Amino acid sequence: MRIARFSIDGNVAFGAVEGDKQDELVLDIIKGIPFADHELSGTKVPLSKVRLLPPVLPNKVVAFGRNYAEHARELGSEVPDVPFAFFKPSTSVIGPGDDIQYPPFTKELHYEAELAVVIGRMCREVPRERVKDVIFGYTCANDVTARDVQRAEKQWARAKGFDSSCPLGPWVETDIDLARANDLTVQLTLNGEQRQLGRTSEMVHPIEDLIVNISEAMTLLPGDVILTGTPAGVGSMSVGDEVAVTIEGIGTLTNKVVKRG
Repeated sequence: MRIARFSIDGNVAFGAVEGDKQDELVLDIIKGIPFADHELSGTKVPLSKVRLLPPVLPNKVVAFGRNYAEHARELGSEVPDVPFAFFKPSTSVIGPGDDIQYPPFTKELHYEAELAVVIGRMCREVPRERVKDVIFGYTCANDVTARDVQRAEKQWARAKGFDSSCPLGPWVETDIDLARANDLTVQLTLNGEQRQLGRTSEMVHPIEDLIVNISEAMTLLPGDVILTGTPAGVGSMSVGDEVAVTIEGIGTLTNKVVKRG
């Protein structure tokens, strides 16, 4: 099931996305919230009539860096022996179609296409064999990065945590099992030209390792998001650019870059 979060006539709701052709997609409005008991209402609205929002509002976004060897090498970094985590605040999250605001403190704004894992239940110290039970679904992400700031500062809070640096969407796909999620195509285009192409099977540490690692340290909550790293091919974006992340079996997340006003 593809579950989207959207607004219509000033109201916010979740809905199940139905249909195959983009111009014929409809939303069956969900009664309740997807992380608890819920059911489809049978009330349907065309996707074209709503504004898609970030599919979840995470309490926290846990991101893992250098999780593709070729990406680590293109930045001149070592591949970590264990998962290397950092955080993006909830205020960094935007949805499909929202603007990525180019902040004034950087001159080198980069895209990073990533598979995002959405947590479905409160959990801590998750054993590897139970990881599949705590995953709600998967969505597309762009770990937008101020690369020059990342190089200059010893920690990445400003470089990766600024407002609009975490586009998510267009919805959460719940029908992908863990084995398949560990072998999906991830690609990114900039103004229609392909810049990144990889597979999640190239990750140094698979999804199970990432969730075991972070849940050893902290409680994960329903709606929390885990970013799993980016393939090689990262590069700069400019004001006016359109960037699109497409992940096999999920969909496409598209955003434009604007100057922060």
